Amino acid sequence: MKRNGLYLTTAALAAVLSSCGGGGSTPQQDLDNELRQALSTYGVTELAPLPMHTAEKVALGQALFFDKLLSGNRDMSCATCHDPRDAGGDGLSLSVGVGGSGIGHQRILGSGKEFIPRNAPELFERGGVEFTSMFWDSRVDMDPQGSFRSPAMGQLPQGLDSVLAVQAMFPVTSRAEMRGFDGDDDVLGSPNELALLADNDFTGMWDGLMQRVLDVEEYRGMFADAYPGVAEQDLGFQHAANAIAAFESEGFSFRNTPFDNYLAGDDSALTDNEKEGALLFYGVAGCARCHTGPAMTDLEHYNFMVPALGPGKADGIDPGFALTSHNDADRFSFRTPPLRNVALTGPWMHDGSFTDLRSAVRHMLDCQESVHGYDPLSLKEDVRATLNMDQLLLDDMLATISPAAAERRQLTDAQLDRLMDFLGALTDPAAATQMPALLPDSVPSGLPVD
Repeated sequence: MKRNGLYLTTAALAAVLSSCGGGGSTPQQDLDNELRQALSTYGVTELAPLPMHTAEKVALGQALFFDKLLSGNRDMSCATCHDPRDAGGDGLSLSVGVGGSGIGHQRILGSGKEFIPRNAPELFERGGVEFTSMFWDSRVDMDPQGSFRSPAMGQLPQGLDSVLAVQAMFPVTSRAEMRGFDGDDDVLGSPNELALLADNDFTGMWDGLMQRVLDVEEYRGMFADAYPGVAEQDLGFQHAANAIAAFESEGFSFRNTPFDNYLAGDDSALTDNEKEGALLFYGVAGCARCHTGPAMTDLEHYNFMVPALGPGKADGIDPGFALTSHNDADRFSFRTPPLRNVALTGPWMHDGSFTDLRSAVRHMLDCQESVHGYDPLSLKEDVRATLNMDQLLLDDMLATISPAAAERRQLTDAQLDRLMDFLGALTDPAAATQMPALLPDSVPSGLPVD
C-alpha cells in the first residue's frame, strides 16, 4: 500500500474509518500499533535535547528581549510582537510595528502606519536542532555545511551560535518592525539615529545598537558575566543575538504535551479520540506530508492559496518564498509552520487570515473551495479592510498552487472532530499558564516593560 501522506496501511485506514465513521471502536492495542507504525513511517521521534546555555547568557537575553532600547524609537521590544502572555505571538492577524500603541492583541496602528505584512510566528522549540531556517520565507537559513545565509550576506558577523541567533539580528533592522523611519523622534524626544542609516547598512545598525546597549552600566556588567572571555571592545550585536536566542530557546520550550509523552513511550498519554485523530493526521487527512518529523514541519514552502491580507511585500502582494528563491514558481509559497501548542497560537497562516483553528484546518483540506468561500467577518475591521480577493490575484495564486494543495480531501464532521482532538494534544498545559512568568519586572535601560 503506498505511503504518500494520503494512505497508510489497509489496516490503518480501516481503523480510522471504523472509529470515526460509526462502524465500531478499534481495540486499544490495534490503535497503538497502527499509530506507532505511522509515526515511524514519518520519522516522528522525540525532539532532540536543547543546546545548553549559561544562566548568565539566558538572563542577558531575557533583558534584551523585553527591552525597548533595541528599537530605534525606543517604543518596541522583541516581546511587543512575541508576548509570552499571547503564547509567544501577539494574538493579531498582522502585527503592529513602530508608532503603534497598546500591547498584545489590543495593540492598534499609529497614524499613517501600515500593518507588518505577516503574522508574528510563535517561538516554541525554535532553539532545537530541528530548525535550520527562520521566517515565513526562510530568508535566514543554515546550509548542510553549517553556514548561515541571510539578507545581510557578507555583513553578517562571525560568532553566531545558531540559526535562531541569526534570526535575532534582523527584526531590529526592519524600519516597520523596530528601527523606525527617517525623521522619527524616540519616546524621549531625541532624534532616532538608527533610522538615518541606509537600509543595507546592517553593520552600521548593529554597531549603533551595541553602542546604545553598552552605554548602560548594568548591561556592561551583564555582558561581562555572559561573555567573561570577551573584551568589551570586541563585543558586537552577535553577542546580543546569541543571548536573545539562548533565552528564547529555554524560555519557549514546552515539551510536556500528551503527544510528547506518547512519543516517550506512554501509550496512555493520548486518549482513543486523540489517537484516532493522529491516524487521520498521518493518514487520509494528508497533514503529515508537510507537518512531519519531530518538529512537525518539513521546513519546505507551499502555496495553499491563503486569503491575502495586509500591505504585501512587493507591489501590494506578498510573493512569499519567491523573494528568497528568486524563482517565480515559488510565488505565494510559505514555510510549513510547526504545530506545537498550535491551539494557543492563533490567528493562523502567514497573514493570520484564519482566527479559528478548525477553519484553518478546513482550508488546508480544500484550499480552493475555502478561499472562494472565505468569510472575513471574524477579522478586526482594520485588518479586514486590507483583504485582497481580486480575481486576477486568485488566478495568479492558482497558477503556482502546490501539488499537495491542489488535492482535495474531505473529512466527515466526526473525523474533523478527531483531528482537532489530536491537535489539542500538542499543547503543553504549562504553555498556557506559566509563560507570563517570563516577563521581568524591569530592564536595565529603565524603559517600561509592557
